[in-house]
Amino acid sequence: MDISIVIPALNEEGIVGKTVKSIPLTELKEKGLETEIVVVDNASTDNTAQEATDAGARVVREEKRGYGNAYLRGFKEAKGDIIVMGDADGTYPLNTTYEFVQPLLTGDYDMVMGSRLKGDIQKGAMPALHRYVGNPFLTWLLNALFKAGVSDAHCGMRAIRRGALDKLKLQSSGMEFASEMIIEAAREKLKIAEIPITYYPREGDSKLSSFADGWRHLRFMMLYRPTPFLLGPGLVVLLLGVSLVIGVSLLGQSRMHSLILGSLLVIIGYQMLLAWVHFGAFGETYGVNKGSGTVNKYLSYHSLGRELLLGVFLLVIGLIIGINVLYSWSEAGFGGLFQTLNAMMALIFFILGIQTIFSGIFISLMLLNSPDPES
Repeated sequence: MDISIVIPALNEEGIVGKTVKSIPLTELKEKGLETEIVVVDNASTDNTAQEATDAGARVVREEKRGYGNAYLRGFKEAKGDIIVMGDADGTYPLNTTYEFVQPLLTGDYDMVMGSRLKGDIQKGAMPALHRYVGNPFLTWLLNALFKAGVSDAHCGMRAIRRGALDKLKLQSSGMEFASEMIIEAAREKLKIAEIPITYYPREGDSKLSSFADGWRHLRFMMLYRPTPFLLGPGLVVLLLGVSLVIGVSLLGQSRMHSLILGSLLVIIGYQMLLAWVHFGAFGETYGVNKGSGTVNKYLSYHSLGRELLLGVFLLVIGLIIGINVLYSWSEAGFGGLFQTLNAMMALIFFILGIQTIFSGIFISLMLLNSPDPES
C-alpha cells in the first residue's frame, strides 16, 4: 500500500526541511508502505520550495493562496492509497505516521483525526483563547449540527483513504476547509477514528488570525445549516416584535418605547428570515448547502413574481396608512400629530415591502446560476 503525505507550506523556510526529514521513511518502507512526501508550496516568497526539495519532498506550487487551495492541489497530485495531512511548521508529530495510520491499515476506519485536546499540548503551542474557548466551542457546534463525533475539529493532522476522499465534495479555499472536510465526512457516514497526539510550538510566524479564521468556520457552518442560526431565532424575534406592536395597539394609547422596540424587532426578525433564504440560495447556487431540507424546499417553490407581488402589497398597505396619517395631520391644521402608532405601522410596512422586493430580486439572480435555474 502506498502513502502520500501532503504538507501545505507558505513561507516556511527554516522549518519545512526539518518537518520533511522527521517523517520515518525507512520505518514505513520496512513495514511495507511506500511513501511519497508532497509539499505544496502555496506561492511562498522565500526558500521554502528549495528547502523542501533538498529534504527529499516532491514540491508542487499552488499560486492561489489559501489552506484549502493548497490541500486541493496536494490531493490532486498525491498518488497514494492513503493520504496523510500535516503542517510544515513542526507542530504535528509526523514521525508517528505509521502508528497514526493503523486504523486505516486494519480496514476498520475510513479516516483518522488527530486530537490535540485529548493528547498533549506543549507549553506555548496553542493560545489559551484557542484551547479553552474557540476550538471547543466550534467543535461543539460542528458536532451539534452535523453529528461528527470528534473532539478536535481543527486538528490539522489527519489521514484518509483515497476511496473515502474521492467521496467528499471539497471546494473551500481557506481555513474553513478543515470544517468542510469533517462535515462532508459526516454526511458520507465515514468511520472516523481519533488518536491523541502531541502538539508542539510552531517555528516561525503564525499564519492564523483568531477571529477572522473563527468567523470563516462559523460562516461555513451557517451556509451548510442556516436554519438553526437564522430561521428559528428570526421567527422568535419577529413574533416578539409583532406581539409588542399589537399589545400597544390594543392598549389604545401611545407607549413610544414599546412601540419603537416592537417595530425594531419586527424588522430585525424579518431580515433574519430573509438572510436564511439568502444563505440557502447561495448554498444552492454553489453546491454548499446540502443539509438544509427546509430552505431547499422553500427555494424549490421560489417565484420572483410572487415575492414582488407580496412586496408591492406591503408597500401599498404602508402607503394607505401613511396617507391616512397625512390626512389626519392636515385636518388638524398640521399642528400636533397624535398618530404615532399609525406612523410607525406605515414605516414598518414600507420597510418590509422594500426588503421583500429586493430580496426576491437577489434570490432570483442567485438561482440563475444554480443547476436547475428557475425559468
